[in-house]
Amino acid sequence: MDQRICLLRGVNVGGVKVLMDRLKAVAADAGLAHPRTLLASGNLVVESGAAPAEVEARLEAAIEHGFSRRIEVMVRTPDQWRALMAANPFAAEAVSEGGGSRLLVMVMKAGIAPGAVEALRGLAVGEERVEPVAVPGGEALFLWHPHGIGTSRMAEKALPRLIGVGTGRNWNTVMKLSAMVGV
Repeated sequence: MDQRICLLRGVNVGGVKVLMDRLKAVAADAGLAHPRTLLASGNLVVESGAAPAEVEARLEAAIEHGFSRRIEVMVRTPDQWRALMAANPFAAEAVSEGGGSRLLVMVMKAGIAPGAVEALRGLAVGEERVEPVAVPGGEALFLWHPHGIGTSRMAEKALPRLIGVGTGRNWNTVMKLSAMVGV
Protein backbone atom coordinates (compact mmCIF):
# COMPACT_ATOMS: atom_id res chain seq x y z
CA MET A 1 0.00 0.00 0.00
CA ASP A 2 1.19 3.49 -0.86
CA GLN A 3 0.69 6.69 1.08
CA ARG A 4 -1.64 9.38 -0.21
CA ILE A 5 -1.73 13.00 0.92
CA CYS A 6 -5.36 14.16 0.98
CA LEU A 7 -6.18 17.85 1.24
CA LEU A 8 -9.75 18.84 2.03
CA ARG A 9 -10.92 22.21 0.76
CA GLY A 10 -12.35 24.80 3.13
CA VAL A 11 -12.83 22.79 6.31
CA ASN A 12 -13.03 24.29 9.79
CA VAL A 13 -13.44 27.77 8.30
CA GLY A 14 -16.63 29.56 7.37
CA GLY A 15 -18.83 27.24 9.40
CA VAL A 16 -17.71 24.01 7.72
CA LYS A 17 -16.93 21.86 10.77
CA VAL A 18 -15.04 18.60 10.25
CA LEU A 19 -13.65 16.94 13.35
CA MET A 20 -10.38 15.20 12.56
CA ASP A 21 -11.17 12.07 14.61
CA ARG A 22 -14.42 11.69 12.70
CA LEU A 23 -12.58 12.30 9.40
CA LYS A 24 -10.17 9.47 10.22
CA ALA A 25 -13.12 7.16 10.96
CA VAL A 26 -14.85 8.13 7.68
CA ALA A 27 -11.62 7.46 5.75
CA ALA A 28 -11.17 4.07 7.42
CA ASP A 29 -14.80 3.17 6.64
CA ALA A 30 -14.06 4.05 3.00
CA GLY A 31 -11.33 1.41 2.96
CA LEU A 32 -8.38 3.80 3.30
CA ALA A 33 -5.81 2.35 5.66
CA HIS A 34 -3.99 4.01 8.56
CA PRO A 35 -5.62 7.45 8.34
CA ARG A 36 -3.81 10.19 10.22
CA THR A 37 -4.34 13.93 10.30
CA LEU A 38 -2.21 17.04 10.63
CA LEU A 39 -3.63 20.10 12.35
CA ALA A 40 -7.38 20.69 12.16
CA SER A 41 -7.47 22.13 8.66
CA GLY A 42 -8.25 19.14 6.48
CA ASN A 43 -4.88 17.44 6.08
CA LEU A 44 -5.15 13.66 5.93
CA VAL A 45 -2.62 10.98 5.07
CA VAL A 46 -3.88 7.50 4.24
CA GLU A 47 -2.56 4.32 2.69
CA SER A 48 -4.10 2.90 -0.46
CA GLY A 49 -3.06 1.07 -3.58
CA ALA A 50 -5.60 3.09 -5.57
CA ALA A 51 -4.71 5.93 -7.91
CA PRO A 52 -5.06 9.46 -6.51
CA ALA A 53 -8.20 10.17 -8.57
CA GLU A 54 -9.86 7.06 -7.19
CA VAL A 55 -8.92 7.98 -3.62
CA GLU A 56 -10.33 11.49 -4.23
CA ALA A 57 -13.65 10.09 -5.48
CA ARG A 58 -13.91 7.52 -2.69
CA LEU A 59 -13.07 10.02 0.03
CA GLU A 60 -15.38 12.72 -1.35
CA ALA A 61 -18.28 10.24 -1.41
CA ALA A 62 -17.50 9.02 2.11
CA ILE A 63 -17.25 12.58 3.44
CA GLU A 64 -20.54 13.54 1.78
CA HIS A 65 -22.21 10.52 3.36
CA GLY A 66 -20.52 10.95 6.77
CA PHE A 67 -20.79 14.73 7.10
CA SER A 68 -23.85 15.42 4.90
CA ARG A 69 -21.98 17.93 2.76
CA ARG A 70 -19.85 17.97 -0.35
CA ILE A 71 -16.20 18.76 0.29
CA GLU A 72 -13.63 18.69 -2.50
CA VAL A 73 -10.48 16.66 -1.91
CA MET A 74 -7.15 16.89 -3.70
CA VAL A 75 -4.94 13.78 -3.43
CA ARG A 76 -1.24 13.51 -4.21
CA THR A 77 1.30 10.70 -3.97
CA PRO A 78 4.56 11.26 -2.09
CA ASP A 79 6.41 11.50 -5.43
CA GLN A 80 3.94 14.11 -6.66
CA TRP A 81 4.37 16.01 -3.37
CA ARG A 82 8.15 15.90 -3.76
CA ALA A 83 7.81 17.31 -7.30
CA LEU A 84 5.51 20.07 -6.03
CA MET A 85 8.06 21.04 -3.39
CA ALA A 86 10.94 20.95 -5.88
CA ALA A 87 9.01 23.27 -8.23
CA ASN A 88 8.70 26.01 -5.58
CA PRO A 89 9.60 29.26 -7.36
CA PHE A 90 10.02 30.99 -3.98
CA ALA A 91 12.37 28.50 -2.34
CA ALA A 92 14.69 31.21 -0.95
CA GLU A 93 11.78 33.20 0.46
CA ALA A 94 10.25 30.07 2.03
CA VAL A 95 13.33 29.48 4.19
CA SER A 96 13.74 33.13 5.17
CA GLU A 97 12.71 34.12 8.69
CA GLY A 98 8.94 33.65 8.89
CA GLY A 99 8.79 32.75 5.21
CA GLY A 100 7.08 29.41 5.74
CA SER A 101 3.95 31.13 6.98
CA ARG A 102 3.98 33.73 4.19
CA LEU A 103 4.16 31.35 1.23
CA LEU A 104 0.80 29.88 0.23
CA VAL A 105 0.62 26.88 -2.08
CA MET A 106 -2.73 26.39 -3.81
CA VAL A 107 -3.02 22.75 -4.90
CA MET A 108 -5.51 22.68 -7.77
CA LYS A 109 -8.06 19.96 -8.43
CA ALA A 110 -8.53 20.37 -12.19
CA GLY A 111 -6.11 23.08 -13.22
CA ILE A 112 -5.86 26.84 -12.94
CA ALA A 113 -8.74 28.81 -14.44
CA PRO A 114 -7.92 30.84 -17.55
CA GLY A 115 -6.90 34.38 -16.66
CA ALA A 116 -6.44 33.56 -12.96
CA VAL A 117 -2.72 34.29 -12.77
CA GLU A 118 -3.12 37.65 -14.48
CA ALA A 119 -6.07 38.55 -12.23
CA LEU A 120 -4.10 37.67 -9.09
CA ARG A 121 -1.09 39.63 -10.29
CA GLY A 122 -3.41 42.61 -10.73
CA LEU A 123 -4.37 42.32 -7.05
CA ALA A 124 -0.78 42.01 -5.80
CA VAL A 125 0.51 44.82 -3.62
CA GLY A 126 4.17 45.71 -3.24
CA GLU A 127 6.38 42.65 -3.40
CA GLU A 128 3.55 40.11 -3.47
CA ARG A 129 3.94 37.62 -6.29
CA VAL A 130 2.17 34.59 -7.77
CA GLU A 131 3.62 31.88 -10.00
CA PRO A 132 1.84 28.90 -11.55
CA VAL A 133 3.56 25.53 -11.75
CA ALA A 134 2.65 22.33 -13.54
CA VAL A 135 3.92 19.16 -11.89
CA PRO A 136 2.95 15.49 -11.96
CA GLY A 137 -0.44 15.27 -10.29
CA GLY A 138 -1.65 18.68 -11.42
CA GLU A 139 -1.15 22.38 -11.34
CA ALA A 140 -0.49 24.62 -8.36
CA LEU A 141 -0.21 28.31 -7.62
CA PHE A 142 2.54 29.61 -5.36
CA LEU A 143 1.60 32.92 -3.74
CA TRP A 144 4.27 34.91 -1.91
CA HIS A 145 2.97 37.35 0.72
CA PRO A 146 5.96 39.11 2.33
CA HIS A 147 3.70 40.97 4.79
CA GLY A 148 1.53 37.98 5.68
CA ILE A 149 -1.29 36.00 4.12
CA GLY A 150 -3.98 37.32 6.46
CA THR A 151 -3.76 40.90 5.20
CA SER A 152 -3.34 40.13 1.51
CA ARG A 153 -6.07 41.04 -0.94
CA MET A 154 -4.47 38.66 -3.41
CA ALA A 155 -4.89 35.75 -0.98
CA GLU A 156 -8.40 36.87 -0.08
CA LYS A 157 -9.50 36.77 -3.73
CA ALA A 158 -7.85 33.41 -4.54
CA LEU A 159 -11.26 31.73 -4.56
CA PRO A 160 -12.69 29.07 -6.91
CA ARG A 161 -14.70 31.55 -8.97
CA LEU A 162 -11.41 33.27 -9.88
CA ILE A 163 -8.74 30.56 -9.85
CA GLY A 164 -10.62 27.24 -10.09
CA VAL A 165 -11.10 24.65 -7.36
CA GLY A 166 -8.08 24.23 -5.15
CA THR A 167 -6.99 24.39 -1.57
CA GLY A 168 -4.19 26.37 0.04
CA ARG A 169 -1.56 25.33 2.53
CA ASN A 170 1.27 27.48 3.84
CA TRP A 171 4.80 26.23 3.29
CA ASN A 172 5.15 25.15 6.93
CA THR A 173 2.22 22.76 6.45
CA VAL A 174 3.61 21.56 3.12
CA MET A 175 6.84 20.65 4.94
CA LYS A 176 5.00 18.89 7.78
CA LEU A 177 3.01 16.81 5.32
CA SER A 178 6.25 15.96 3.56
CA ALA A 179 7.69 14.69 6.84
CA MET A 180 4.57 12.60 7.47
CA VAL A 181 5.12 10.67 4.22
CA GLY A 182 8.92 10.62 4.42
CA VAL A 183 9.81 12.84 1.47
